[in-house]
Amino acid sequence: MKIRVGMAKINKYAMQHCGDSFDIVERPYGGLSAVIADGQGNGLAAHHTSSWVVNKAASLIADGARDGAVARAVHDYLYAMKDKKVSCTLTVLSADLESETVVISRNSNCPVIVKTEEYLTVYDDSVSPIGVNRHMKPLVYELPFSAGMVLVSYTDGIAHAGKKYTGSVMDMKKIISIIESSSPEDCDFIAKSILEYALLLDKEKAGDDMTVVAMGLAESSSELPKIEQLSASYPF
Repeated sequence: MKIRVGMAKINKYAMQHCGDSFDIVERPYGGLSAVIADGQGNGLAAHHTSSWVVNKAASLIADGARDGAVARAVHDYLYAMKDKKVSCTLTVLSADLESETVVISRNSNCPVIVKTEEYLTVYDDSVSPIGVNRHMKPLVYELPFSAGMVLVSYTDGIAHAGKKYTGSVMDMKKIISIIESSSPEDCDFIAKSILEYALLLDKEKAGDDMTVVAMGLAESSSELPKIEQLSASYPF
């Protein structure tokens, strides 16, 4: 199998800095982790918070820390550094080759949607962000590898799309239909399509920072060279 990751992101309309941050980390015993954070508020302060959280989490993952322990450690740092006054959401999607499992760590009330060839599940249990609640605990889910699996997570700019400009409510059925009609090879398409749907609701003027991340497990030939690839697009 091979792991695919796609990401689409846009700043809040007329804001120079994005309060969402994202990174991809290679796990020390094989696999990838996608780290998504949304800092409290907007602009430069939120950007500094989320960027710091993502960098700290990525460093711990690269050192071999387990995903739930990563969330707790980053929370402790932020809680102490900002005197429990600044919150940040944190979601980690991991495909771990050592355990042959997908691990989801959530400290965000935005859902993680998981599709396999047998079922579709939305993980949306309520949970606290990191940084403010002393006894914060991440919600951690561990699922066995399954060819054809797709995972999608996003920040609250997607969840709240439409409220500011049209009063429309983002339709979860639309997001699920995009995921259900796509394969693990389509992670770039999934992320971009969900973001474009949210922008449509916001009349092309994002009411908040928006980030969508899709991770997929696709079939691949064991006889081909194992070439790692990464591509990016950065408009300016």
